[in-house]
Amino acid sequence: MKKIKEMRSVDTSEIVNSLREKRRELLRLHLRQRMEKVEKTHQFPSLRRDIARMETLLRERSNEGRVSHV
Repeated sequence: MKKIKEMRSVDTSEIVNSLREKRRELLRLHLRQRMEKVEKTHQFPSLRRDIARMETLLRERSNEGRVSHV
């Protein structure tokens, strides 16, 4: 996936779809790990980071209209 700066220009629906696909991919990887040896273990942290980036961006967008009381 792209870096967070590049993702900011992407439409929210695209991010949601991409997030859904990344979660499925991570699930498949976990299931494959249970059944057999996974050769590309570097995919786990990479997928988790991508998911975290997308969730952060979606959270930022949902909070844009709110004012924080500091």
